[in-house]
Amino acid sequence: MSKFLLHTPDGVRDVYGRECSDRKILAGRIHDKMKSFGFADIETPTFEFFDVFAEEINASDAKQLFKFFDTEGNTLVLRPDFTPSIARCASKVMLENGNPVRVCYEGNAFLNTSNLQGKLKENYNIGVELMNDPSVYADAEIIALLIESLKCTGLNDFQVSIGDADYYKGICEEAGISDETEEKIREAIIGKNYFAAESIMVENNIPDKYKNLIVKVSEFISSDDALDKALLEVKNERSVKAVSRLKELYTVLTYYGVEKYVSFDLGILSKFNYYTGVIFSAYTYGVGDAIAKGGRYDNLLGKYGKDAPSIGFSIILDDLLSALYRQNIAIDEEKEVSVITYTDETFKESLEEAKKLRNAGENVVLIHT
Repeated sequence: MSKFLLHTPDGVRDVYGRECSDRKILAGRIHDKMKSFGFADIETPTFEFFDVFAEEINASDAKQLFKFFDTEGNTLVLRPDFTPSIARCASKVMLENGNPVRVCYEGNAFLNTSNLQGKLKENYNIGVELMNDPSVYADAEIIALLIESLKCTGLNDFQVSIGDADYYKGICEEAGISDETEEKIREAIIGKNYFAAESIMVENNIPDKYKNLIVKVSEFISSDDALDKALLEVKNERSVKAVSRLKELYTVLTYYGVEKYVSFDLGILSKFNYYTGVIFSAYTYGVGDAIAKGGRYDNLLGKYGKDAPSIGFSIILDDLLSALYRQNIAIDEEKEVSVITYTDETFKESLEEAKKLRNAGENVVLIHT
């Protein structure tokens, strides 16, 4: 028998048994928490036109999309991310009256990474988007909801690191760095390859003042006092406003009572080009990468026809589940399954008994003997 009939391709896997059950339980808890904040359900297609995503990711990541063609020759891709899909949908049907729009979603996202490093090419995500609200209160609501969503799964030892894309971008603008060069520098910083980032800046004759500051961005990590240090390093309006916004955000988060889960890291950047302001990631031990990511994207929806400042996050449910297992955090078991055996002669009576138990909320399996 061919191995291709028995094994999955690299980067994807079967999910079954306890893990499959636990993942559904977690998704249900998180979904209930999102609904309690007033978020409505939305579903978008598993695949979209390539152009929906093309401008929002850098050139190297565009090569990692799963691409195929329809019968008319259009290039289609499996979604690597939910946000552009939801932005497209919302721009078409949801933003007419100018009121804030809150939606939540869940499903699989796909990225054909060539260097897996233990990462899957297919991940189950659950997240939210809050559109048509530019306020710091929207930022705080989304981050507080993320924290509450993680807590409702039983996770308690985690941290949400918050930065602002405009702090870094303001420095790049002041230094006169082109968009293409900025993208290369950002990609190196995301990969923690600061030597490569410096080399790119040297090649492009970036003044030492800005070269040192861009690398130094990653050092502003701490509680809210890190913001005061970061503010002393910049003069441009975009970066100054970014720090001021983060300080205001921290104040609002204290009203939610979630500040113990929050820290600041101005070195947080994203490979997605659409983030314009606050950006954040959630971390816990037992997992090598962030279990959730999000941020503000005020310009994305305008590309689909309707300007609407927005913010959202996505939880990678597979990674969250791995963290819970490794931290020995119990997930409520499903109800036990009762077994009723029957013979050809007793089937009718056994079926009636099973129906009564099922109607009472029990799980019952019938087995022929």
